Amino acid sequence: MDASNITSNIISSINTIFSKIFSSLDNNLYSILDELTFIDYDILNDKYFEVIFGLSSKNGILLIANSLIFGFLLYYAFRLLFSHLGVTDAEKPSKFIFKLIIFSICMNFSLFICDQIIYINTSISNAIRQAGENLFGCKISFSTLIQKLNSIISVNSDNLDIFSLDGILKSIVSFGMLNLVISYAIRYILLKVFVLISPFSFLSLTTKPTSILFKSWIKSFISLLLIQIFVSLVLLLIFSLNLKSANIFNKIILTASILILLKANSYVKEMLGGISTDFSIGLNNMKSLINK
Repeated sequence: MDASNITSNIISSINTIFSKIFSSLDNNLYSILDELTFIDYDILNDKYFEVIFGLSSKNGILLIANSLIFGFLLYYAFRLLFSHLGVTDAEKPSKFIFKLIIFSICMNFSLFICDQIIYINTSISNAIRQAGENLFGCKISFSTLIQKLNSIISVNSDNLDIFSLDGILKSIVSFGMLNLVISYAIRYILLKVFVLISPFSFLSLTTKPTSILFKSWIKSFISLLLIQIFVSLVLLLIFSLNLKSANIFNKIILTASILILLKANSYVKEMLGGISTDFSIGLNNMKSLINK
């Protein structure tokens, strides 16, 4: 067997492997992307989640949070005592008790408050997508975007050439969409985690030293939610473009749009702060895995 046949067999094997990867991603993974990205208030309507959070102040996370009220009272008592000794300053008892009552109420209604924040965010996101649907006559979603991608960056699984321009763009798009699924799955889980710790965040507002917890919590929670609105705006812009023919310009624009959606969390984080849910799977990662 000469060198040219060996090279052809290697290329054919690589094309077959990537063809199966692309087919598997198209058939199994992308269908859940809309569900992971466009979160609504039903995310909290989970009986197991409600049990963990606590159906009342006598169980779950709420029981632990309500127990901390005594800790804050004890902390203030010692601080007030030391203030009379001239060691430290302490706010007036009436002001502290008022704040403790208000934020204890907020703590016990934190699930409702988070639910309403998610509802507002979902309503804005849905309004943007509905406006796009009315304007362009198609559903503004990832499922529709994937159909558009497959129609413009068309790669036949039987004769895929991974080293062609279409093959390279298909690789970027497919691995980009896989990154999106995992990144938005991380975001989905983190939102639930931030709702679980919300009672402690509201209670932390009782004292100035602990209020930094609430500031960090609200910044991260809001930034995770705003990704949904940012993605809706990007999708709206993509569908506003007249991308129907399979020319190079349209292929590059659609590929770039996937990369923008992939960096949505980074853009929101740069504007508002918060935490990152970025996840990267690509050819370099696969190469590193093989080398190990």
